[in-house]
Amino acid sequence: MKWLLAFLGLALCLLSRSTFSQTVIKTLPGFPGELPFYLEIGYVGVGELEDVQMFYYFIKSERSPKDDPLVLWITGGPGCSTLSAILYEIGPLTFNYENLSPSRPTLKVHEYSWTKVANIIFVDEPVGTGFSYANNWESYNWLTLHPEFLSNPLYIGGDSNGGFINPMVTLKVAEGNKAGLRPIMNLKGYLLGNPVTNLQSDKNSRVRFAYLKALISKELYESTDENCNGDFINVNESNDACIDDLKAVTMCLEKLDIANILEPNCLYSTPESTVDGTWDPSLVNRDPTLLPSPELPGIWCRVYNYMLSYTWANDRAVQEALHVRPGTIMKWVRCNESLSYKYNVREVIDYHKELLKRGYRALIYRRGLSMAKLQDTPRYILPEKPILHMQPSRKEDTQLQSTSPKNVSP
Repeated sequence: MKWLLAFLGLALCLLSRSTFSQTVIKTLPGFPGELPFYLEIGYVGVGELEDVQMFYYFIKSERSPKDDPLVLWITGGPGCSTLSAILYEIGPLTFNYENLSPSRPTLKVHEYSWTKVANIIFVDEPVGTGFSYANNWESYNWLTLHPEFLSNPLYIGGDSNGGFINPMVTLKVAEGNKAGLRPIMNLKGYLLGNPVTNLQSDKNSRVRFAYLKALISKELYESTDENCNGDFINVNESNDACIDDLKAVTMCLEKLDIANILEPNCLYSTPESTVDGTWDPSLVNRDPTLLPSPELPGIWCRVYNYMLSYTWANDRAVQEALHVRPGTIMKWVRCNESLSYKYNVREVIDYHKELLKRGYRALIYRRGLSMAKLQDTPRYILPEKPILHMQPSRKEDTQLQSTSPKNVSP
């Protein structure tokens, strides 16, 4: 797939020699005063002609940059801007929701940012995502030009559909190290949140998830499972019993937010069947958080928060502050679903197994209330389910250790 090749090119770009440019940002529109952290932005060239330019943000750890891990973060989608991870997930900034001004969003410090304890490179990928674009510019080797981070432990991070490319990139870096490509990276492992590892089983898990969370009755689940033969995606159009059951499942779920089942679907509208009356699996699989340009929901809705990023990132002053190259994109969107990429890799389980066999560490976590990405990845890649010991989250630090089940008392 084209976007896979672009991602792997990104990994190779970290390993190869090339030219260099960078910009350090000290202030951003909407944030009062100077930024209390180091922010660097630039473009990464990919491909033989370097005609694909991926926009990146590098944020140093606020604790000990020279000792803390270096993380390359791959946001999901594919097509979701890494600004989504920076402003809504693990970055050092977030919107000020208490003093909300939809026409002029303001920013504040995110006190639980991962950059408190890690250096993170956020990349807009694939091309067509965020501020990334296709052209012919020079690229550069980031690690060669930042030699102070060569000895830092390196982790490849990501979420959602980043679960596909993450283990591929991690293995590519590992193979580069084994082949002696310079610079040698201090690769230690990878981490994934709500990752997709198999397209079919992920989407097929949602009906069972709905049953386990008591969103549908036992009778409806058992009937659906039996009539559909356990396959809720590739439905035979002549299987009326299966289609009727799936429509009943949809009626139970359609008003819920697929990303958080405790909240309503603010963009809810009554689903329609296809013209010929057959079952459309997208009705139960639609994720409103990935809409390229969401309809304006109520201000009380969580999805409304995403509208702030559209206003902020499309502001000319913001793009000038970020040194976005003029004329390279028409409009910034949080998640670009118009990209013409197609999947030809259906699962990445073997990549996980190979990395674990080589001794690399993996942290895979999942939100218990999200129906968006459901596959239990550890169950497929480990002979034994790992047990994670975690201290409660604190501002100062978070400690995590992995222990083999045989060493833990029941």
